[in-house]
This record gives sequence, C-alpha cells and structure tokens, in this order.
Amino acid sequence: MSLSVLISVYAGERPGYLKDALYSIWENQTYKPAQIVLVKDGPINAELESEIERYQFKLGEILTVVGLEENVGLGKALNVGLEYCRHELVARMDTDDVSLPNRFEKQIKFMNDNPDISASSASIDEWDEEFVTKINKRSLPLEPESVAAFAIRRSPLSHPVVIFRKSVIESVGGYPELRKAQDYALWSLLITKGHRLANLPDTLLNMRSGNGLFARRGFRYFQQEMKLLSYQRKIGFLTNKNYVFNAVIKFFLRLSPNFIKNWAYKLAR
Repeated sequence: MSLSVLISVYAGERPGYLKDALYSIWENQTYKPAQIVLVKDGPINAELESEIERYQFKLGEILTVVGLEENVGLGKALNVGLEYCRHELVARMDTDDVSLPNRFEKQIKFMNDNPDISASSASIDEWDEEFVTKINKRSLPLEPESVAAFAIRRSPLSHPVVIFRKSVIESVGGYPELRKAQDYALWSLLITKGHRLANLPDTLLNMRSGNGLFARRGFRYFQQEMKLLSYQRKIGFLTNKNYVFNAVIKFFLRLSPNFIKNWAYKLAR
C-alpha cells in the first residue's frame, strides 16, 4: 500500500535538522513513501526555504509543499496538510527527528496485516540534540486493550513515529485544535469513537529531546495540559474522578524541582 508522509515546519526549526529528517524518510528508507507533504507553518527563513527547494528539485511530484500565510500551530497545520495527502496510510514525521531505515517497511506491513487498527506507533530512542548521547528509550503498551487503558494517564502513541489511516482521522474531524498535545487529544477522541490503537515493539525513530526537556515544563505547560484534560472530559474520555486525579498529579509534577521532574520522566519511560 502506498504511503504519504506528513511534516510541518516553522521558522524556529534548524535547516540542518530538516535536512537530516528528509534524508531519513527518503534516501535512507528500505520502503520509500509515494508522497511527502511538507506544510510551511507561516513564513520561514531563507536557509529552510533553500533546503526545501533542494528536495523539490530532487523529488519532483513526490514532494508536495503547502505554504500557510501565518503560523497557525501544529494541529491546524497538520489538518491542512492532511487534505493534500493522496494515500490512505499517512505517517507522521517531525523535522528534528530521524526515522530509522526500516521504519516505513515495518509500519506498512503492520497496518496491512491489522486492518482493524486505525493508528499505531513504535518505540523511540531519545537522544541529545546532536545524537551523541542516548538519554532514554520510550516504549508503550502494544495491544489495543492495553493501549486504551494506558491512555487514561498518558499519551498512548508516540506522535513522531505514528502511522494512521487518513479516512479514520478525517471521520473524526482531524486533529483537535488545541495549541498543545493535539496528538493526545486525537488518540483520546479515536478511543471514545471505538477505534483501536496499537504499538510495535520495534525502535523505529531517533528523537532529539535533550536533558532539559521535561525540566522546562512548568506552570505554563500545566495550563496547556488543563486544556487537554478539559477536552478529554468533554468528549467523555475521562470521568470526573480521572480528570481530578490527572490534574492533581500534573500540577504537583509541573511545580516540582527539576531533579524530581527528570526522575519522574525517566521512571515513566
């Protein structure tokens, strides 16, 4: 089955990271995508434009570039890009990560072998920004029932390595338009609609995270998390009890000292 890859880039991205990401999903894949949709989320700098133009020249019609006049945020940008995806299977990719060579081959086989699965992801290795030091490995439950139970507390899929069925995502209205955690909101919505999610045990992506990622998530991040929790309660994904429990845990975690945040982050992985 043919594959579209969906990417969004904005002005704050580094051209070198974008170059690495595009290389990993094209030159370095054992199964090459039939289409790459790259959304420019608002104006970008000349260096990023140059990197995109280089791949436009190389890939021709395989690369679909969609330009937005202003920065609208990841969720809205991905919803626009999804409209341009020509194939039923759509894989997500972030512009600062690197997909491993067998990523698409394994994910497409899994989705073809499991037509009841609407979306899936895989394990991720987390690295420092220059891919010198490995920080953590992120693994998630594999089976749909375990994934759904896990989702009550934490995001059940790793967004940078997700693959999903376009028709299913469109049937629920696309990514909910929250400023943060649009992916977790989407997985929650899919589960409430009866869709089945799963994960592969394979490590299929290297993600740049850095040691300070979790430590920087303070009160402002908590405010965004509360918007997600309110959304999850509104759609019936969270009971009032789970809503309060999650809110309390996240509140204390976000206001904790950095060493506790980093400890909790590693423990959760």
